[in-house]
Amino acid sequence: MTEPAQLNRDEIAARIPHAGRMVLLDAVVEWDEERIVCIATSHRDPHNPLAVRGRLSAICAIEYAAQAMAVHGGLRAPADAAAQRPRSGFLASVRGVRIEVGRLDDIDDALTIQATRLSGDETRVLYAFSVRAGERNLVTGRAAVVLDAGALMR
Repeated sequence: MTEPAQLNRDEIAARIPHAGRMVLLDAVVEWDEERIVCIATSHRDPHNPLAVRGRLSAICAIEYAAQAMAVHGGLRAPADAAAQRPRSGFLASVRGVRIEVGRLDDIDDALTIQATRLSGDETRVLYAFSVRAGERNLVTGRAAVVLDAGALMR
């Protein structure tokens, strides 16, 4: 993708509950109310916090997608929520995951992460996601996210 970034890494970090090297995304290149497209190159970083002995399993693409979903939620939040700490959420389930490669660290191209909001409310959201390198699908699936899980238990 050659589109200019709408958000850079620092702006992404301000919208998700991750910090430091755990912010895996480099840029948001496109987004609207239903969809977000992000770019990442951290899969090639030998110090990637998800890597084990320098190798980054393709299953870690789910975390890249989860961060894209978190950024999307932050962008969709009301303007007055922007000054607050990002809402915490957790992946309640992933379904229909299709993994086409064994590793991400040996992928030369930047990763393109797309997440599409399928349904949701204030406490639960369902997304479809894909992680690609160029035109090649690497990992696809659906993810259910629970937001503010602590509040649900009160």
